[in-house]
Amino acid sequence: KADLRALVAAASAGGFQAISHWPQLYDGARSQGLSAADIRHLLEDEGLEIAEHDALLSWLPTPGLPDGGNDLGSALLRRTAHDFFRIADAVGGRSLNVAQAMPAGVSPDAAAEALVPVCEGAAKVGLQVSLEFLPWSDFPDPAAALAVVEACGQSNLGLMVDAWHVFRGPGEVAGLRSVPGSLVVGTQLCDAPVEPSMSAPMEALKARLLPGEGAIALVELVHTLDAIGSTAPIGVEVYSDALAEQDPVAVGRAAGDAARAILAQARAA
Repeated sequence: KADLRALVAAASAGGFQAISHWPQLYDGARSQGLSAADIRHLLEDEGLEIAEHDALLSWLPTPGLPDGGNDLGSALLRRTAHDFFRIADAVGGRSLNVAQAMPAGVSPDAAAEALVPVCEGAAKVGLQVSLEFLPWSDFPDPAAALAVVEACGQSNLGLMVDAWHVFRGPGEVAGLRSVPGSLVVGTQLCDAPVEPSMSAPMEALKARLLPGEGAIALVELVHTLDAIGSTAPIGVEVYSDALAEQDPVAVGRAAGDAARAILAQARAA
């Protein structure tokens, strides 16, 4: 629910170096009178960058969002790749995250073909591209997503590793060991209980926990990423209706503390 100013304040309070950015944040900031230059300065003043523009959902035919889908997802389905390129050209960014909202029977080769123009367009505005595997999509685990990346053959394409999707997906953390570390574009930490209290898609969009508050083997996840040689940024992504009602700065501070605690455990001598 936070606007761009609130998100920047939360990220700064949490000690983060970058934010994830949705098109709605850009539109909201512009409607508040901020120019693209103002947005860049807002980030720069807090020592922040845009880690990823999140998330392009319209690159493949999709029947819509899963049960429990939210307004953010519905709005993203209406966004094209060119919308993201236009925004990235205006305010910068490191990468563009791509995901499939719902399965549509798309083969790895067909997905790879659809990703080629996305990667080419992203390269023109200096973006890497990450394919995020979702448990209910046609690419539910690291191996399936890696097959698409390899078939696509674009040098600026890799994977987004979301801890929740690994945990609720069909595989285990060990499945990441077959992924070259150089192909990991980003990592998103969060947590979840052993058993969900709602459908998996609804939990993913509404009821994630802060890192360390659940049962996800986050220390093992970080160990595995280090072992395969990933140097991709590690952030926090916690979709939570409960946290959305709290003060953004307090949530940002708690998220930063939680992530640093996990990293400290994983990398203790």
